[in-house]
Amino acid sequence: MPRGIRWPKGPNCSRWSCEILQTDLMRVSFCCTDTKAQPWLEGLRAALPGAAVEAWAAGAAAADYAIVWAPPQQFFDEQSGLKAIFNIGAGVDALMKLRLPRGVPVVRLDDAGMSVQMAEYVCHAVIRHFREFDGYEADVAQGKWSYRKPRLHADYPVGVMGLGVLGTRVSRALVQFDFPVLGWSRSAKSIPGVQCFSGAAEVNDFLMASRILVCLLPLTPDTENILRHDTLSRLQPGGYVINVARGRHLVDEDLIALIDSGHLAGATLDVFRNEPLPAAHPFWKHPKITVTPHTSARTLREESIGQIAAKIQALQNGAPVATLAGVVDPKKGY
Repeated sequence: MPRGIRWPKGPNCSRWSCEILQTDLMRVSFCCTDTKAQPWLEGLRAALPGAAVEAWAAGAAAADYAIVWAPPQQFFDEQSGLKAIFNIGAGVDALMKLRLPRGVPVVRLDDAGMSVQMAEYVCHAVIRHFREFDGYEADVAQGKWSYRKPRLHADYPVGVMGLGVLGTRVSRALVQFDFPVLGWSRSAKSIPGVQCFSGAAEVNDFLMASRILVCLLPLTPDTENILRHDTLSRLQPGGYVINVARGRHLVDEDLIALIDSGHLAGATLDVFRNEPLPAAHPFWKHPKITVTPHTSARTLREESIGQIAAKIQALQNGAPVATLAGVVDPKKGY
């Protein structure tokens, strides 16, 4: 709907003319599970003046654009006339399990403030392990003044699995701390200061060259359970695992077995197969596993609204979908 059009008022407003204007109005449907809708709706309405932005309810009017997070299948069954679907996160694995309207592009957040958060989290986890701060914390809790021999960065190469927007930012951040940094991705990438590997033919070389492993892969049928016994056992002795991608990348019992055997030194885990992590899960009490509640990189509402609104405006102005950042390839699943 062009800006400046207003609902007609008074006796000259026929039902027919009002319906025409209502039809021309751009509609945006917000359907995000476990998300407080009102702040998003207010921000989206401010960013998209002249558009009708509403929280979805069963039987709602047809929308032009959808903004979603873990929506029910019913949403897409009813909203079959969408022009584009915007996901308020970087991971789209939950969406890929649903029957989506054929030919409708899915667009994920390509950053929106998450990459710097992820770099902070991963660098903290790597440095905490490398500097043995967990050991110092345990000693201090017992009133013990301790000393540990400094480690060499060269002995702790960090491998980053997944070199998308987040993985690339994490890799570049780790280089600044003088760690040898390696990266692996499905297709070939080039990042200054990072030794890059790609494809199935090079994954074993990548793993064997890594002592600390950071998982930032998208979750697809090919990457589910990729952190299992035969892959994790290829890490250098004393290896350390940091998973900030998806819980289903990791086979929990294989990780515990490799830590208990001494091949792995421990892990920092931010994502889990079942969230919240069940109270009886052994990760909670394992002395060499650090657990955080899926907080490595949170969606920042203002940045996300600005990004999504700009992309909707671009589409409304005739921009080709291919020019948008974050468009998902359905064949790859990310």
